[in-house]
Amino acid sequence: MARRKNRDMLVFGALLALGLVAPFVIYPVFLMKVLCFALFACAFNLLVGYVGLLSFGHAMFFGFAAYISGYTVKVMGWPTEVGILAGAAVAAALGLVAGAIAIRRQGIYFAMVTLALAQMVYFFCLQAKFTGGEDGIQGIPRRPLLGLLPITSDFVFYYVVLAIFSIGFLIIWRTIHSPFGQVLKAIRENEARAVSLGYAVDSFKLIAFVLSATLAGLAGATKAIVFQLASLTDVAWQMSGEVVLMTLVGGLGTVFGPIVGAGIIITMQNYLAGFGEWVLVIQGAIFVVTVLLFRRGVVGEIMALAQYLRGGKAAAEPSSAAMHGQPAE
Repeated sequence: MARRKNRDMLVFGALLALGLVAPFVIYPVFLMKVLCFALFACAFNLLVGYVGLLSFGHAMFFGFAAYISGYTVKVMGWPTEVGILAGAAVAAALGLVAGAIAIRRQGIYFAMVTLALAQMVYFFCLQAKFTGGEDGIQGIPRRPLLGLLPITSDFVFYYVVLAIFSIGFLIIWRTIHSPFGQVLKAIRENEARAVSLGYAVDSFKLIAFVLSATLAGLAGATKAIVFQLASLTDVAWQMSGEVVLMTLVGGLGTVFGPIVGAGIIITMQNYLAGFGEWVLVIQGAIFVVTVLLFRRGVVGEIMALAQYLRGGKAAAEPSSAAMHGQPAE
């Protein structure tokens, strides 16, 4: 476990170092979009990958937080950082209500309940006056962060988004490797056994659900400020499908898989935009190939290959020792 933690921190440090120099060679707005969706996918992966709860309605947290952030900053005149935190807080409250309803069910029933709740939120956003209906909330201002940082500059704001992503990722990483996270994994593997050991399973699942919803809301609120827009696209069921796709392509139940998956999907959407609606067909084809050939996802397959190679090397070393008449350790 200690070795795995050290490895994760080394990988995260390397990714962070790349992130610090990335805006010098890649368009910062594109990078900010990747970071927002990477945080969204990591939050979703916390729920499905480590608790075993497949939600088809995570867009309601992502999109509704975007509306709250946009409304509070543009209409109410709140500071940018307060607007982002307000979006995350409302997502947490919404997650508490939705989670209290959904966790009473399991499997496909849980997924369908979350989808139904997300559709209710979608139609609420369509009809509510403060959301702007089909027009959404446009022209959300980027006020100086903490009254100091001029985030109207994409270059400056990128580092703010990178910091938000890093904080969210570290919260997830710490949760996964805590005693609380070990209980979540036990629930995923055998819920009945976890109950028999005396754990309040529903409480653990609800806390994980709320944490996932909060971080998904943080991602949505940040995205609204990045693009200065909150629209129905953010809260539609297709957004829930996209985050599922990102997680599966990158690697379900892996720490860095959702980041890689988000990068792949957002890159495809950006650079294949010229194909129009065919982008969805291409995404579907990649999803099918991933499910059939890379069932663990990109990161999952890499980890499995590395483990296989380490196992082969470990098996070879005793054989070499035996050939030289030495006892194997």
